[in-house]
Amino acid sequence: MMAATALEIQRRDVVLGGHGFGPAGAYEKISGVLHFAADPTHPANAAITDLALAPCNEAGRVEFWADFYLLQPTDPERRNRRLLLDVANRGRKVALGMFNSAPRVPDPSTAADFGNGFLMRRGYTVAWIGWQHDVPRRDGLMALTVPAARGDGRVTRAVRCEWRPNVRVDTLPLADRYHIPHPTADLDDPAARLTVRERAGAAAVAIGRSAWRFPDASHASLTGGFEPGSIYELVYRAENPPLVGLGLLAVRDTAAWLCSASAAAGNPCAGGLERAYAFGVSQSGRFLRHLLWLGLNEDEAGRRVFDAVIPHVAGARRGEFNHRFGQPSLNATHAVGSLFPFTDAEQSDPVTGQRGALLGRLEARGALPKIVTINTSAEYWRGDASLVHTDVEGRRDVAPHPATRVYLFAGTQHTPGALPPPDADPNTGGRGLQPFNVVDYAPLLRAALVNLDRWVSDGVEPPPSAVPRLADRTAVPAETAAAIFAKIPGVRFPDRIPRPVRLDFGPDLARGIGAELPPKVGAPFVTFVAAVDADGNEIAGV
Repeated sequence: MMAATALEIQRRDVVLGGHGFGPAGAYEKISGVLHFAADPTHPANAAITDLALAPCNEAGRVEFWADFYLLQPTDPERRNRRLLLDVANRGRKVALGMFNSAPRVPDPSTAADFGNGFLMRRGYTVAWIGWQHDVPRRDGLMALTVPAARGDGRVTRAVRCEWRPNVRVDTLPLADRYHIPHPTADLDDPAARLTVRERAGAAAVAIGRSAWRFPDASHASLTGGFEPGSIYELVYRAENPPLVGLGLLAVRDTAAWLCSASAAAGNPCAGGLERAYAFGVSQSGRFLRHLLWLGLNEDEAGRRVFDAVIPHVAGARRGEFNHRFGQPSLNATHAVGSLFPFTDAEQSDPVTGQRGALLGRLEARGALPKIVTINTSAEYWRGDASLVHTDVEGRRDVAPHPATRVYLFAGTQHTPGALPPPDADPNTGGRGLQPFNVVDYAPLLRAALVNLDRWVSDGVEPPPSAVPRLADRTAVPAETAAAIFAKIPGVRFPDRIPRPVRLDFGPDLARGIGAELPPKVGAPFVTFVAAVDADGNEIAGV
């Protein structure tokens, strides 16, 4: 039995009235709901937090379902037999925007929505599946419906919520941006704690309980309003946690079902796929690093699922993707996404005594995919990307794993730039000291996919990793660039350089339960950026 059980098709249309995309011909789009039923006792699912506490159906399986969307050539003979599963970013489709240079829309329907047609002209089958329980079903966002962990009674635990408001408001949701909160279990909870910091790294100052309140179970209000630019942290208690980790199984088992299920089982791709590639950007890139860390690349039949994975602009981080009361959209740095290990191959942390490798579980099971890890300058200056390829003491370079390539797209920002640059980040409203970067790195991303496909399909090695290295002094402490940037008119060097720190969430974190909130903060990791030339352009990378 497969974990994906049935596709409920709600709409099936030919794209653009049958307009052909070169050799691949016409495309169709299929949308609906994909149903799952996971075996909580199966070893392939053992890593999912609280799965044993979920309600089961009569067959002893845990049921859940997700929004589904697919694009594929209408003529099976014209498909390239490759699946690109685009891991939705906070419910949004991103692959067409990144590879096709198209606008990000929930339902691509016009010629402009397909951009330059790169993926289509190459015959890719492109799929999306909702994997976040906290994404609201509105504006075409893709979401996942999961049961709550209950066991023999109520499951309660402390939850931490962080806000960095860009405008003054009196009330904020107990969640990141537009996402569905974990409601408080008690509106009058005297133990709930709200603190504020004027900036990252500053001491947290407690806000008296009389100065703020829960106006309802999903919001917090502060007398006088939340100050723009400040960092607020709220710790409160919630109950009956949704099974966040089922999102990992939704992604894994969607790819497995599309590649292996029969036409009789309702699979619209039956017999038409030979390879499966996963692609994730930023938050969903961190999701893929977490999936790799947990070793989730085998389905319940023991088959390897993904032949290749592209975690893009994820830095060295993971996230709250498999934790009790996890918040998959949380972008806080003092969170479980910033934990050791960071490198693909094994290393040790002499401060904590920990040893580990991001790919350790997959390597032990013989289920390694090919991996292309890509970052931009932003993830290095954010403070963590160099940990992908240097040791935590900052003393040596760590050689890439034979199954991986690691690239820096030099001189670029988190997402491809464009002219004219926007005044503010369209997702968060955030602004920077300098104008946004206008370099469009989409051609490099397309080349990375082409090289990855050749590597998987024909054994053609892609270009070697290209990152800042300690050995040739192209990896340097960020502060060393201050003198160079100070000479550029109108440029102000950052007052503070962020770096990740060691965090302790308590002894149960290995089970997906963080008891220490906020976590105990330890020594910082040593991190680097790419050295720059006299004009401020990065020397290393692609």
